[in-house]
Amino acid sequence: MPPFDRAFYEQVRQDMALVEEVVVPPRDAATFTVPAGHLFRIVSIEGPQVGDLNLWNANDLSERFFSGKTRQLHATHVTTGDRLWSNMPFLRPLATITRDTLDWYGWDDDGGGVHDVIGTRCDPYTNCLLTGGEYHHCCHSNLTRALAAERGLTLEAAEAHVHDVLNVFMCTGFTRDTHQYFMKASPVRPGDYLEMFAEIDLLGALSACPGGDCGNQHSSDSAACYPLKVEIYAPRPGALDGWTTFARNGYSRRHGL
Repeated sequence: MPPFDRAFYEQVRQDMALVEEVVVPPRDAATFTVPAGHLFRIVSIEGPQVGDLNLWNANDLSERFFSGKTRQLHATHVTTGDRLWSNMPFLRPLATITRDTLDWYGWDDDGGGVHDVIGTRCDPYTNCLLTGGEYHHCCHSNLTRALAAERGLTLEAAEAHVHDVLNVFMCTGFTRDTHQYFMKASPVRPGDYLEMFAEIDLLGALSACPGGDCGNQHSSDSAACYPLKVEIYAPRPGALDGWTTFARNGYSRRHGL
């Protein structure tokens, strides 16, 4: 495992300059790009709101965030010093978490924590299975529409690239008796943020979940929902001297043949 060099990331953060802001409307999604070596923050701005994050290599959509491997290499919930890893055959860090204003939360009495990589994303297929109805603003659909618009893809083509997410600000865990996944109201408040360093050129898509703080209703228009903001920062000149991006995984892909 490549170690987390706290001193390096802290010096990169010093005097970084805000270069772009993207506001994600409630029950919708938006895309953003982050050049390698820049930082980005997902920020709560009006009320308690959960965000579902997809990340891709901005130059190759076949390389994308791999929540399962991230969970295996780090934990069920991520925070400062953890990395978001890409899928095979690339298997390298896409982003490194550099600051988490909710790191104080830790684990609550129910075993819940924030920023999980265990849930998937709310989606219209599961909603249809459970309710028999159609709802078009689940995070899966939001991310699909946003990626389609960003890259000029059909909805069908874009949907194939949408993947399991980092549930930003979401408070989740497993019940102690039946070990089933649960979610509860997020502790996030306006001003809280999760900050990451882009290890490669990134394309991101963020959905402001229709569940709001995910403490009550889900996949409907009944929950109180709020916008989220993505802030992109450039490092000061010289801050990245000597730094290089992670190379893709070195496995030969011979698979024994």
